[in-house]
Amino acid sequence: MAEEKRSLNFIEQIIEEDLNNDYKKEDLQFRFPPEPNGYLHIGHASSICLNFGLGEKYNAPVNLRFDDTNPIKEEQEYVDAIKRDVEWLGFKWAKECYASDYFQQLYDWAVSMIKSGDAYVDSQPSEAIAEQKGTPTQPGKNSPYRDRSVEENLELFQKMKDGETKEGEHVLRAKIDMAAKNMLMRDPVMYRTLHRKHHRTGNDWMIYPMYDWAHGQSDFIESVSHSFCTLEFLPHRELYNWFLEKVSSSEDFKPKQREFARRNLSHTIVSKRKLLHLVEKGIVKSWDDPRMPTISGLRRRGYTPGSIRKFAETIGIAKRENIIDVSLLEFCIREDLNKTAPRVMAVLDPVKLVITNYPEGEEEWLEAENNPEDETAGSRQVPFSRELYIEQEDFKEEANRKFFRLTLGKEVRLKNAYIIKGESVVKNDAGEIVEIHCTYDPQSRSGSGTEESMRKVKGTLHWVSAKHAVKAEVRLYDRLFSVESPDADKDKDFLDFLNPESLETITAYLEPSLSDVEPGDRFQFQRLGYFNVDKESTKEAPVFNRTVTLRDSWGGKNGN
Repeated sequence: MAEEKRSLNFIEQIIEEDLNNDYKKEDLQFRFPPEPNGYLHIGHASSICLNFGLGEKYNAPVNLRFDDTNPIKEEQEYVDAIKRDVEWLGFKWAKECYASDYFQQLYDWAVSMIKSGDAYVDSQPSEAIAEQKGTPTQPGKNSPYRDRSVEENLELFQKMKDGETKEGEHVLRAKIDMAAKNMLMRDPVMYRTLHRKHHRTGNDWMIYPMYDWAHGQSDFIESVSHSFCTLEFLPHRELYNWFLEKVSSSEDFKPKQREFARRNLSHTIVSKRKLLHLVEKGIVKSWDDPRMPTISGLRRRGYTPGSIRKFAETIGIAKRENIIDVSLLEFCIREDLNKTAPRVMAVLDPVKLVITNYPEGEEEWLEAENNPEDETAGSRQVPFSRELYIEQEDFKEEANRKFFRLTLGKEVRLKNAYIIKGESVVKNDAGEIVEIHCTYDPQSRSGSGTEESMRKVKGTLHWVSAKHAVKAEVRLYDRLFSVESPDADKDKDFLDFLNPESLETITAYLEPSLSDVEPGDRFQFQRLGYFNVDKESTKEAPVFNRTVTLRDSWGGKNGN
């Protein structure tokens, strides 16, 4: 059966129209241009998938370019993390580039613009420059330094470059139009003085280009055909094109900027500044804390590259911003792990269950299917003995007819094992149940083919043999924020909406097949959810993170 043809999104339509006009397929080149001032988050993942996906679709090169023009906020740690994330998502870049590679070319072009009368050095404080910008309904005012001579501008710009001027004493501005309707065209700043060490160029430069000056020119240098940005850069497109006209000739192939909408995720923030605040204040442990929406946080939590790429494909590309419910991302990882994650048994909130008619000191090993969704996954052996652990919530001393788990006088099946019947309980001085006593039917073993094994009972419980159990730390992660849009209320701090139950750490008991696991291994704890082995895990002290519950349980918390 032929594969159903997917309709083109509006970005692909733009490319197809260009190819039908004057673009050749060999002209196509894309880029992903992160600023290395933080870790990439789920929003960046959509942009990564867009640009590298276009590269795969059109067999065109895609550069990974770091827009490293602000030494105050940028670090090599972030560069390394970004490269790791892009590779983990399954993409390969054609060239690794940096805006700082082009500092000399950008400077030379700026000098040419001074000579042609298209740029000047302004010696006003930033407050005065901002005040002179005017408003969207009122034109701005020319700087008193706007008509400086070319010679004076060149001399001052050279001094700025050589570090002979103070930070904030001068800036270089493009000379465009202080009455332009687009306020970004009102003599924007191209360079500022920063006596800061750059993570790549060291102290070679004392001036740094502004983003608007560096970005388009970097695209031009790299022969990028289509520069895709988020919607907030739509007003910048006019300036992007103006700068390109100043550094290129009519024969040159020039990049085309086009914009798409951000896709915000519910119960999440994606502002790098706010994410950094969470890290610096110790609200989360690190950029890769599994509660963070960073790609590294999602990876540590147990998300797969395929689930994130599927999420990006599902939400698609749009022209209007909207909020995507985080439950869609959770659906994508459930769908992925349902196919691939081995099923195992773990008890997170244990109570001891004693099978009083099972011989003391004996044990047997029962066959358990690894994954019913994967015929090639095979099976494993799990130990069974007289004393087991089950979940506390799976037993009630007294229960109504709608309770299909274990209670006194009723039967349930133990997964892969026997049918048991609740007989009595042992309580401590506080009246809490510390042991459940039951009997089992020796002829009812699962898969044995006996008449008793085919007997229908309504409940099936998971369990772990007490003497074989592996003790582990399990971290139950939940959404970091309790409301859909934690940074939408202008009268409240986004921290006011932190979910106090975003992390619960417990001691759990696992089946012994989990005694030899590696960080990153993923499993389904049957009836409980999907979990993966944390990077802090050791053989002596295993640590598991909950990736996601088996079903979306959040709606109930909100009363939905």
